[in-house]
Parts: sequence; C-alpha cells; structure tokens
Amino acid sequence: MIVTVTFNPAVDQTIQFDEPMTPDRVMRATDARFDAAGKGINVAQYLTALETPCVATGVLGGFTGDFIRDELAADGVETAFVDVEGTTRLNTAAIATDAEYKLNHDGPEVDAAAVDATVDRIRAKDPDQVVVSGSLTPGVSLADVDAVAAAGEWDTVVDMEGRALRELDEQYALCKPNREELGEATGADVSTVEGCARAADAFRDRGFDRVLASMGGDGAVFATGSKLLHAEALDVDVVGTVGAGDALLSGVLAAWEAGADDAAALQNGVAVSSRLVEQAGTAVPSFADLDGLRERVSVRELDA
Repeated sequence: MIVTVTFNPAVDQTIQFDEPMTPDRVMRATDARFDAAGKGINVAQYLTALETPCVATGVLGGFTGDFIRDELAADGVETAFVDVEGTTRLNTAAIATDAEYKLNHDGPEVDAAAVDATVDRIRAKDPDQVVVSGSLTPGVSLADVDAVAAAGEWDTVVDMEGRALRELDEQYALCKPNREELGEATGADVSTVEGCARAADAFRDRGFDRVLASMGGDGAVFATGSKLLHAEALDVDVVGTVGAGDALLSGVLAAWEAGADDAAALQNGVAVSSRLVEQAGTAVPSFADLDGLRERVSVRELDA
C-alpha cells in the first residue's frame, strides 16, 4: 500500500485563446479544461491506473477541493483528505497565439492541527511507502515533511524543489528531482548524463537511500547505493511533458510494489512516463501496451 501526501493540491484551469491577449479588453476563450492537480495527486492517479493499491491524502478546502475529490473518485482513486478552512488553489494557464501566461495561487493557510490530522490519516492506512511531493501551502513547513517521514515505519519518498530537498533532515528512501532541481540541490554540473549520475550519487549522502533524477530527452539516472543506472528515453512523439516526472516516479513505485529490482523498476518508470508525454496534460493515459513499451527501455550501468 502506498499513500501519497499533497499539502498544496490545485485545480489547474487551462484556457485557450485563438488571438493575442490584449490589456483592458474582455477576452473570450475558445477552449477550457479543468484538472485535479498537484504532484501527489498525479502519482495517486497513475498508481491507481497501474493497479497498485494507493490512497491519496493531504489537505483540501472549498469548492476547488470538492472538485478534486470528485475527479479522483471518478478515476477510482481512494482518498483520505483532511478538510481545511479556505479554498484549495486554482492555477490558471492562459494560452494565446502570442504567449502563454501562468497565474498561480499560493494555497490556503493551514495550521498544525491539519498537519497532525494528515499524519493520523497516514497511520490509519498502515502503508509500506509514503510519497510527499510538490510545493507546501502556507503554514506547512519542511519540518512537517520531516515529521511525516519520522511518524511511522513506512519508507518515505520525497519529490520537491531542489532547495527543499537540500534542507530536509530525516532519512528518506528515495528522492526524485528533475535535472534542474538536482543541480540546484547539489551545485554540481548536471549538463551531461554522467554529471547527473555523479550528482545523484553524491546527493545520497544528504539523507536519501536512492536518488532518481529525470532528465527529459536524456532519460533518467538512478543512484541506488550499489549501482548507477541510466535509462535512455524512448523515441516517442512528445506532445507535452507536464507530469512526466510524476509518471516516472509512479512507474518505479508500482514496480517495487510488484517485487521488481531497481533496474526493472527504472524500465517501468520510463515506460510509464513515455506513455504520458504522448498526450497533452496530466490525465491518465492508456497503459494497455505497457509490457511491450517496457521491453524497449534500455538500461545500462554507469561507472561510479
């Protein structure tokens, strides 16, 4: 059983305009969509689609929080969220012919009682692994993330920005930065695959048993403690990359839950991520042909 924790979930609103945006004028969108979002939300959706037992928790409030609950229920995701005052953030991407504009909320203020209640929800599920990912809403600190890691016998996985990863104090089973976050966290040169691998391996000394780093078109590297692994990206038609790192992590976690070793888990993660980037947005893609896709993923061991 895996529990995902999202302390700052969101509803992503994407609106499309077929003309340039102009100040002081009412613009009429030609298309709009709303998605339940947040890194832990994405991971819970992908794990559920991969038939891996999973529960999504965190904090939700207001009409946007209700929307997220409804969307996850429609996807068959089990939830155990804590209700808070205020409204879960609404993030807007306005896409016009000349530019793309992103307008994000910070999220509602959350008190210590809501964090404690979230930990209680996690304990009640008695998970093997807990995934804490994404940004933190006001009132939630990195100390609270450490508190989740220390609150039970579960293995804790963390996926946050580089600065946050560098400042965590507890021991974690895995962290999953992207290339930029790994560079921010370590100050290392991550411009090459080998540089990323070395940085990931060195970062393990900061309290991470394993480090999984996504590198876009260069694939992913996995520092496991005993090996440095590199999986090349598959040659697929890339439509969008939002959520690709969450899909990579989901594939690795699902494979671990099924008993796979690190190399096979990395293959599965790249296959899941490759399927996601063939579409726009973070909606769950079809994983019907995942076995064949996974067999195409090449994994090699790098020199330490």
